[in-house]
Amino acid sequence: MDPAAESPPGTLPGEESPEMDLSHRLSREELALLYEEVLYTILHRLGKPEPQHVGDCRELYCYVQKAFGMDPEEHSAIMQQVMELESPIYCLKATVKEAKGILGKDVSGLSDPYCLLGIEARSQEPAHPEHKKRMKAVVKDLIPEDQIHRTQVMNQTLSPVWNETFILEFKDVETASFHLDMWDSDVVESMRHKLGELTDLHGLKRIFKDARKDKGQDDFLGNVVVRLKDLHCWNDQWYQLEPRTETYPERGHCHLQFLLTHKKRATTSSRTQPSYTVHRHLLQQLVSHEILQHQAGSTSWDGELSSHASTVLYLHATQKDLSDFHQDMAQWLAYSKLYQSLEFNSSCLLHQITSIEYRWVQERLRPEQKAELAESFQSLLTYGVSLIRRFRIIFPLSVPRSKDRLQSLLRVLVQMCKTKAFHELCTPSPDLPQMVSTALKSGTAEWFHMQKQHLKPMVKSIEENSKALSKLLLEVIEDLKQCQKIWNKLFIINLKLNIFSIAYLELESLVAEHVQEQLHRVDSSMSKPTAESLFDLYRKLQELWEMKEFLPSRDGPLALSNFHQWFEEALPLWLQKAYSTTLERAHRAIQMDQLKPYGYHKHSTSTVDLSTCYAQIVTTWQQLNWPDPEKAFMIMVNLLEDMCKISLMYCKLIKERAEALSLSEQNEGEAANKLCIVVNNIKQLRLLMLKLPEQLDWNQLEQRTRGIIDPQQIQNALHNQLDSTVACLDHEVRDVVQALATKMEKGIARHIQELSSCSDTQKPEDSIIPLMKFLESELQYLNEHLVQENFKSLLTLLWHHTLSVLSAARGPQVPSVQHCQRLFCALKSLERCFHAEGCGLPLETINSAAFQVWGWGWGVPLGSFGRKGCQGGHPWPVHLSMCLAIPSHPPHRRWRLTWLSALPQAANSSRNTSATGSSSSIEQEGAQCIPEDPSTSWYPKIPAEPLPGPVHPLHDGDKDSILILVPHCPAGHQLREVRGCDHQSSVPALGAETPCRSAQRHQPHPAGLQRLQRPLRAAHPGAPARVPRGGGPDHPVQEERAAPPLRRSLRLPDPRREVPAGGRLPAAHRV
Repeated sequence: MDPAAESPPGTLPGEESPEMDLSHRLSREELALLYEEVLYTILHRLGKPEPQHVGDCRELYCYVQKAFGMDPEEHSAIMQQVMELESPIYCLKATVKEAKGILGKDVSGLSDPYCLLGIEARSQEPAHPEHKKRMKAVVKDLIPEDQIHRTQVMNQTLSPVWNETFILEFKDVETASFHLDMWDSDVVESMRHKLGELTDLHGLKRIFKDARKDKGQDDFLGNVVVRLKDLHCWNDQWYQLEPRTETYPERGHCHLQFLLTHKKRATTSSRTQPSYTVHRHLLQQLVSHEILQHQAGSTSWDGELSSHASTVLYLHATQKDLSDFHQDMAQWLAYSKLYQSLEFNSSCLLHQITSIEYRWVQERLRPEQKAELAESFQSLLTYGVSLIRRFRIIFPLSVPRSKDRLQSLLRVLVQMCKTKAFHELCTPSPDLPQMVSTALKSGTAEWFHMQKQHLKPMVKSIEENSKALSKLLLEVIEDLKQCQKIWNKLFIINLKLNIFSIAYLELESLVAEHVQEQLHRVDSSMSKPTAESLFDLYRKLQELWEMKEFLPSRDGPLALSNFHQWFEEALPLWLQKAYSTTLERAHRAIQMDQLKPYGYHKHSTSTVDLSTCYAQIVTTWQQLNWPDPEKAFMIMVNLLEDMCKISLMYCKLIKERAEALSLSEQNEGEAANKLCIVVNNIKQLRLLMLKLPEQLDWNQLEQRTRGIIDPQQIQNALHNQLDSTVACLDHEVRDVVQALATKMEKGIARHIQELSSCSDTQKPEDSIIPLMKFLESELQYLNEHLVQENFKSLLTLLWHHTLSVLSAARGPQVPSVQHCQRLFCALKSLERCFHAEGCGLPLETINSAAFQVWGWGWGVPLGSFGRKGCQGGHPWPVHLSMCLAIPSHPPHRRWRLTWLSALPQAANSSRNTSATGSSSSIEQEGAQCIPEDPSTSWYPKIPAEPLPGPVHPLHDGDKDSILILVPHCPAGHQLREVRGCDHQSSVPALGAETPCRSAQRHQPHPAGLQRLQRPLRAAHPGAPARVPRGGGPDHPVQEERAAPPLRRSLRLPDPRREVPAGGRLPAAHRV
């Protein structure tokens, strides 16, 4: 019977409605006869109630009336019939089991005990415990001889074991009592035989006592008297043997078992049906009522009966004298039959089948009982296998405890098939695992066809069929997951069956057949919606195919082995869909992008959207997971080409977007800001492209195609194409950075022009402040909004441009000293600004060739100079402008700047004429003395006539003074004496490093060159000007003014940092 079909609406499969009336399982006539039987049982109740039972008969009448669904009229009518029936014969089923500790009456110290027992119709009042007089009457005197029962004699023992059962009839339970006397059997023996058994004086005393009594008279050992009204329906206990006199009060104990039963019951059922059959019908009726009264539903009922039902069933079983085995068999027959209709918790069946196995003796059953028991086994087995076949419906996981219910059913079936009764009665014995395996296969096929019919599309089109197939596959995959994770363990433990393997092989074959049937009309002319639905179907089939890894073993190919070939016509449309979707999203992302930093990042939202699109393409590749290696390689090439196209398109569109936003805002600063975001976006896109080999797992693809695709072809189609795209992105970055630099170059050129045109009265350190503020503002923003690599590229471009602007700022005419000082101060500040104490450009980038030769075109060489004080020194040409352009050097090659007084020059003299001069004293601390010995010949030749062309800017108009560069002598050279020179007082050298070995020739000492006119103002931009002691009209003493420090975001240097006392900067501040 199908429980799901019987369930009313709103009831889960296998559950009964609380309102369902189960009385229809018996006809009204059968139900009335059974009701008569139960009323008769209650009316003729025997024994004291058990503590757990109901003692009030009126409560029992009310309960059975409800259980049988009888109205008051029916109850009264049947009750009247029962009362008119003849009363049964009341019986006491007494079993004398054993005794212990009895007296030894024989000469040997042992006894030959036997028992006499019977029912006394009128019981005597028990003696008071303290009454000394014992009851003298014995069974022989109280009970008629024909009602006395006798056990066998157990020879020579003090612990006899009888296990004899007697049926003792009585009429009134209130007055009747049970009597048992135990006697020592005395057999006539010769004196010689008795003396032979004599062991002690106590035995001799018995001989003399026997000699005094009559021959053949038995000795009394004790008795037991029990009133029947004090007994329960069933009793099993030890009773003390009571003496008749005070002699030997301790006479041992006797083990008795009592059962109050009926004989010749007058009910129709008792007269026409076997007792266990009637009891089974009563049990079915009461259990049905109990289940319907259970609040949680039938599936959660565990077999526990109420006290009223237990009392009625107990009374009926004892009155019908049903053995434990027959009660277990009746319960099994009733519960197994009820389970097929009510489907309650099958755990109670396990107890019944275990009891039958424990008490099983085939000879105790009549043939009809054996047939009935065998039929119950076969019926439950068939029904249980049918439930297993439909376990997806009968035991859904959405219903609580479904897993436990199925496990309990499996255990019952396994235990039943293992019992001796099953193997003896059900021949040949069926193979349970084979039956369950067959049932699971057929049930899986039934479930699949039911799901297919349920999901059948209303419209017969490829698109709708594909969607329906996807839904069907979703159900199949979910079912297989449940089999693998939940059900498999139950079937393996109980039946050694792998339900996942059974279900997968069956479903895989059915799915392959059904999908091929639906896709035979698919061709390349399909629509895009159809292709999309087919892609979803492909993914579901792929997931189903991948679940084959959970199969323990398989023979031969599976039906889904080449499922990917069914979708080859749709593959190009899938790739085109991925490309068009990504392209559309990229266009939309660029249109929505305002080119502002996204959160804490330096790129904007369009890059984030594009990253998501690329991730989706990577996901598409992973979802495809095309089994054919050669085809998979072609798919990868197409995907890479699409992403490369989109990347280059993005660069073009994002620059157009920045230009459009800049035109709409009409703000030059905002335009630069937009370009910063564009640079960062392209840089981020470049990083995305470089991650593709890892994300797309090119290594695994190369392993799959090994031996199929030439490695050089992989290199050309994948790696070279990616490298080419990355190179294009780098070119785009450089273009945008160049455009960004071009925008800043205008500002830098404007400020340098303003600096160049400043008044000579303005101090150099003050004139460069606008330029430095401009750089601080712009570079600070760029540093915050550009990634580091792009920012340094921009700094490099700006630095080279700045050098070119400074060179152009010299002008065609020779500038004034103040003009040169401004440019010099600007150069040194820019150098520190772009270096930013190691956070900006590295020194090797700043010290470019253009930087080192920056000042060569300013002036004309003033002469050739030799190395100061070095033996073997050689003069070399030095341009005066190098003092502004040459950076710092190691201490042993540091240059010192001095002003040197020139000798008077003769008019119209030749340029090759040597200059002469006179001695002069040192005017200022820090000026270097020149040795007067003309033989040193290290002074430069001074032209005798004026130099053609303009005078160098640092030559401040004093015709008697020129600027020369005096190198420190490297280690290993001997310095000649330099008088009046303070070697510890020097300004930071600015000349380019020129090794001593670069000197080419030696010049004679110029006559008359005696002294240094004055030192050059400190070359460091932040150092105070050095003037002659006491000042002068041309060089008044001025107070130093500190320029406001720049912000530290770029760690820009202060262009007016003061030189410490002594004229030497700390090592950390030297350039």
